[in-house]
Amino acid sequence: MNYAGKHALVCGMAKSGIAAANLLCQSGAIVTLQDLKPREEIPEEAIALEQKGVHLYTGKNPDDIACEQDLIVLSPGIPCDLDFIQAAEKKDIPVISEVELAYRETRCPITAITGTNGKTTTTTLTGEIMKTCYPNAAVVGNIGVPYSEKVQSLTQNDWVVAEISSFQMEKAVTFHPKISAVLNITPDHLNRHKTMEVYIAMKERVFAHQTEDDYCILNYSDTICRDMAAKTKAKVFFFSSQEPLQEGIYLDGKNMEIRWQGILETLLNVEELQILGIHNYENVMAAAAMSICAGIPLEKIRTVLRNFTGVAHRIEYVATVDGVDYYNDSKGTNTDASIRAVLAMQKPIVLIGGGYDKGVSFDEWTKLFPGRVKHLVLIGVTAPQIRASAEKFGFHAISDCNTFTEAINLCRQIAEEGDCVLLSPACASWGMFDNYEQRGDLFKAQVNAFLQK
Repeated sequence: MNYAGKHALVCGMAKSGIAAANLLCQSGAIVTLQDLKPREEIPEEAIALEQKGVHLYTGKNPDDIACEQDLIVLSPGIPCDLDFIQAAEKKDIPVISEVELAYRETRCPITAITGTNGKTTTTTLTGEIMKTCYPNAAVVGNIGVPYSEKVQSLTQNDWVVAEISSFQMEKAVTFHPKISAVLNITPDHLNRHKTMEVYIAMKERVFAHQTEDDYCILNYSDTICRDMAAKTKAKVFFFSSQEPLQEGIYLDGKNMEIRWQGILETLLNVEELQILGIHNYENVMAAAAMSICAGIPLEKIRTVLRNFTGVAHRIEYVATVDGVDYYNDSKGTNTDASIRAVLAMQKPIVLIGGGYDKGVSFDEWTKLFPGRVKHLVLIGVTAPQIRASAEKFGFHAISDCNTFTEAINLCRQIAEEGDCVLLSPACASWGMFDNYEQRGDLFKAQVNAFLQK
């Protein structure tokens, strides 16, 4: 689109906002980049944009300039109900997400992956498969690489593989992937979306503009996802870990079977994979389905699947110290993800939980503790809620810690040879850390320090 001479306001100075501001600046727009943080706390990358003519607006909401803009672009962390956004929309000023901005500049097909859990693993895996035929494929989005950062390097012969969050879909107006996937739906981010109905609606936007020429990959074993098949015009490709399908990809014992548009064969046996657990088998099937729809040969898909070892911060083995295995699942930022982590462990668990309050119940997670979790170590503002939930199910081996470092040290004292220590907080990291990566990296660093002692 032509942004030359247009006044554009980008809200948020994290990675997405900086990338969006840079993209608009390169497109000839007159850009203002805004953040609530004072100037002394904003990233150097944002300061550097001033050399390109970007105006920095810091320390407050842009209430006095929002209605003077031709376009407003929101980073994912910016709530959409702020006064300046509503005032701009009343004046018919377009308000879009960073993903929408990048999409409008994209010249190649897009694969978009959403869902409550498994997005990063599935996106990473799909990206690796796509690169076997499209070496310049861009793996972007909620995975940590802003879409806007990569879009100008893409040609019509490339592919985008995008991890998409519900936040990024709130202001996605025309976003239209060639292939979409909804992996699963469980309660999350209700502090922002307020109701499950709104949360589900945001996820459904990933396929809202698809046509009968496109593909939509859905989890047949998740009834909410299954029901989405009636809401999309795209060709639906189901995957299932629970039952055979007449058409789709499904788990039959230990074999993944494909029944899809003339393909009738076994993809592989799960024992050929290096990642474990039903949730990962679902991720594999979703990635395979998307890759099949993109025309990637099955042998290339199989090769990547067999060699894939997983992603950082998702049930990531760190080290064994004094006979105790340590696992980093910092990406377990909601109860469903942490349920999967607890079920994946094969040893008694000393578990670190707690963090930012997203307004969800912890009961489905804590009721698994008896017989699986040896001791629970709590941190963050949700500690009292998690304790109350666990005690409701008769679990009382619980300790509270004031700091994350204190929690890790306590786990080392409690865990005995043959146990495992699992960081899977079931909560976001905000309030204690900048992001889940920072939390996971600190965990790994401290565990690795144990090896030096």
